[in-house]
Amino acid sequence: MRALLIGNGETQEAAFLQHLARQADLILAADGGADRALSAGVRPDVIIGDLDSVSPQAKKILPAEKFIFVNNQNNTDLEKALDYLIAHQCTQCTLTGFVGGRWDFTFGNFLSVYPYLDKMDICVAGKGWKIWPLTHSVTKAVRPGARVSLIPAADCQNVTLQGLVYPLEHANLSLGRTGQTLSNVAKLSQITISFDKGFLLLYIED
Repeated sequence: MRALLIGNGETQEAAFLQHLARQADLILAADGGADRALSAGVRPDVIIGDLDSVSPQAKKILPAEKFIFVNNQNNTDLEKALDYLIAHQCTQCTLTGFVGGRWDFTFGNFLSVYPYLDKMDICVAGKGWKIWPLTHSVTKAVRPGARVSLIPAADCQNVTLQGLVYPLEHANLSLGRTGQTLSNVAKLSQITISFDKGFLLLYIED
């Protein structure tokens, strides 16, 4: 099952959110993300969180049974939503509306997906770009000529890049060292990022 999860972060164009919604089997909003969805003409199937940010207007528009209140102040609305998706056997999730605004939330959101990556393929999407948090090797379709960057969020072992102008072979990347992996360029319509161990953020421009 493919899910779209809409947060209460940066505002996305209505056409972009509608495009993402058409690709999803299930649309969730994390708390105030319900208002972002409705303003773009997208009706979420589920609104989940501590429900302190969603507007009274959204609560009037959407049926009460769509709202799931989770009374847990020890995790974020994003984590509450991902827990729900894991419990419902979701295997792919696109996140949008989880960057911008407060940078503490932005950085926290990228790190908080880490425990879920062994159960779900997660992509963070904005207009013109996507970021995949990775803990295992992947192959992705890309536009030849697109900018591709990798940011090690932990030490990464035996990293090999294929399909890019600047390849790597069996390199070890340290946390915070990005000189070898920023602003690469796709030369093929498919790229492969292989590594044995670590945590990477893969950035691809559409």
